[in-house]
Amino acid sequence: MAAGARPGHGEPAERPGPTERPEDPDASVPERAADGNGAGNGAGEGDGSGEGDGSGEGDADRARTKPQRPFWKELPLLVVVALVLALLIKTFLVQAFSIPSDSMQNTLQRGDRVLVDKLTPWFGSEPERGEVVVFHDPDNWLAGEPTPDSNVVQDVLSFIGLMPSSKEKDLIKRVIAVGGDTVQCAKGGPVKVNGKALDEPYIFPGNSACDDKPFGPFTVPDGKIWVMGDHRQNSWDSRYHIDDKTKGFVPVDEVVGRAVVVAWPINRWSTLPVPDTFDQPGLSAAAAAAPGALGLAGALPLVLWRRRRLTGGRTAG
Repeated sequence: MAAGARPGHGEPAERPGPTERPEDPDASVPERAADGNGAGNGAGEGDGSGEGDGSGEGDADRARTKPQRPFWKELPLLVVVALVLALLIKTFLVQAFSIPSDSMQNTLQRGDRVLVDKLTPWFGSEPERGEVVVFHDPDNWLAGEPTPDSNVVQDVLSFIGLMPSSKEKDLIKRVIAVGGDTVQCAKGGPVKVNGKALDEPYIFPGNSACDDKPFGPFTVPDGKIWVMGDHRQNSWDSRYHIDDKTKGFVPVDEVVGRAVVVAWPINRWSTLPVPDTFDQPGLSAAAAAAPGALGLAGALPLVLWRRRRLTGGRTAG
């Protein structure tokens, strides 16, 4: 009857004690340690300390969310970089020039802004017939012309090439003949280069080719160019400087570059290509001589081969 008389005492004896319960706190310690290790591995670079305070993860978060410098602090650097790039572009690539007169109408109007290619001359390129070029005053061609007033802003912008300089005395004309060419124009007739008449649709409407100032024939010296304005009766070009020390010719070294684009005003945006008349066959004396030179170059190896063959035959005989 002991077992039956005290059934309540027998059941508790079979229950797990506090230290044997499956959910004993001590049994879950490894899980907490693992959690600690996991946190430590993730935030403490795997030192296994188990402290897992998350300080490493917080540093990474702070690094990812590091505030950027205010824009106003970076602005001076951006301005300096922009100015340096603009100066390099002006010096080596392109530069803006303003058209101060009507001498190139209707191709260019007074006040137009043109972009001048300054890159190709660095690679040995020289002005070619038909190109519109900007050049420094070779011998006081602009004597007596007023110099426009300027201000500090314009001086700074012109220094970096964003605006034309008001102090530089540059001219813009069309190249008609280059070194070695013979150029001439009789009254009532067209301009002729190496005996070839030029068809000049770019001349200002109502103007003649040269009736106001016939010239030539002249042979253009090497390293020089002969230039004329498109508004022939309103252009003090090479024709009017024959008595100067340059004889009206512009040294190639004085050429800044070729005007390639009318950039301003927007409604006049256009390119400045070479007119087709300057591509006509025989215009260049060098081009006319080229077929003969090429024929001689092609025939020379054949002649030498035949000569060696004949000479070798006689020696063998």
